Order: sequence, then C-alpha cells, then structure tokens
Amino acid sequence: MDFSFLPKYWAYFNDGVLVTIVISLCVVCFGTMIGILMALLKRSSVKPLSYLASCYIWLFRGTPMVVQIMIAFAWLHFNAAPTISFGVLDLDFSRLLPGVIIVSLNSGAYISESVRAGIEAVPRGQFEAAYSLGLPPRQTMRYIILPQALKTILPALGNEFITIIKDSSLLQTIGVMELWNGAQSVVSATYIPVEPLLFAAAYYLLVTTAMSALLKRLEKHMGKGERL
Repeated sequence: MDFSFLPKYWAYFNDGVLVTIVISLCVVCFGTMIGILMALLKRSSVKPLSYLASCYIWLFRGTPMVVQIMIAFAWLHFNAAPTISFGVLDLDFSRLLPGVIIVSLNSGAYISESVRAGIEAVPRGQFEAAYSLGLPPRQTMRYIILPQALKTILPALGNEFITIIKDSSLLQTIGVMELWNGAQSVVSATYIPVEPLLFAAAYYLLVTTAMSALLKRLEKHMGKGERL
C-alpha cells in the first residue's frame, strides 16, 4: 500500500470533506423545507395539489439520482456564477448550484414521506383539541402538529443527512470539487490508482460514523426530555 501522496495532497481530502459537509447541510435544509411542503400538499383536500405532490415524489424516487444530476446540469445554466477558491479546490458555482438544487429536490421527495408519516403518527386528539380551542387548520398544523411530527422524524432526517454525505459523491459527474472528486484529482496527479480512493472511502466512513454517534446522542437526549 502506497500512501506516500498524503503529505503533499492531504489538503485535497481535508478541503474536499468540508465541501461535502457544507453541500450535505444545504441539501438537508432545503430538502426538509421541500419535504414539509410536499407532505402538506399531498395531504391537501385540493386534489390537483395532492396529485402534483404525488407525481413529484413518484418522479424523484423512481429515477436514479445520477440521471437527475446530469439532466439538471444540462437544463440549468448559471453562466454568470463565479468560481471561488476553497483551499486547494476551485468551486465552480455554475456546476455546484445545479447539483445542490437537484439533490435537494431528490432529498425532499424522500423527506416528504417521512414528514407525512410523522404527521399521521400524531394522535388525532391533538387535532381535535386544537380545533376545540378555536385554532384554524393552518395554525394547528404550524404550532401543534408539525413540532411533534418533526420531533418524531428527527432520526429519519439524521439518516437522510448521512445518506446525502455519501450520495454527494455523485456530483463529481458534473465536475463539482468535493471529497470524491478531490481524491480522483490526486489519482490523476500521482498515478496511484487505488490508495487515494481507499483513503477517501475511509474519510467518508469516519465522517458518517461521527455523525451517527452525534445523532444517537441527540436522540437519547430528546428521549430523556420526553420521559421527564
């Protein structure tokens, strides 16, 4: 095993993993907002809105993410978007923005089903109690139901964040400089075909393991709050 490239190319992995985490955070934030919206639309009594949300979920869950990324890059043009330096990496926002948008839409389709399940898990009595106090449906959902549902689906959101950390590697297909693309740049520069990829895989494993541990601690802390 030849890891002699590390002293010279360490920054490609460190900067790459930071970009990966930032992308994942943005995707989960946008995906959560999209998922909540789609879950509410799917539960809507207005049939066209419910049908539209169902079609959206069906489309993004039924096609490969890499295909969605390539189509988004072909359709979405941000020619005026800048390229900025992030350590040793150059982030081309004309490539980064389509990637973040389409992965957020994909994530939103999966999160929407988790949100819908979380809403349906809230006891029906919570709705009835809110209505008996005179709260309209919109305020009932905003102040009573969604906070309870989001607490329930927190583990699913955490798992989605971990999944996006791994799936963000697909953005290398359109030239986004994240961890996996950084590792491939090291392969091209050093002509060492395997070890840089193995090191990147170990980096992914380290990050996802650390995130899993943090999420378990958070879930345990919230569980204590419920028992109290």
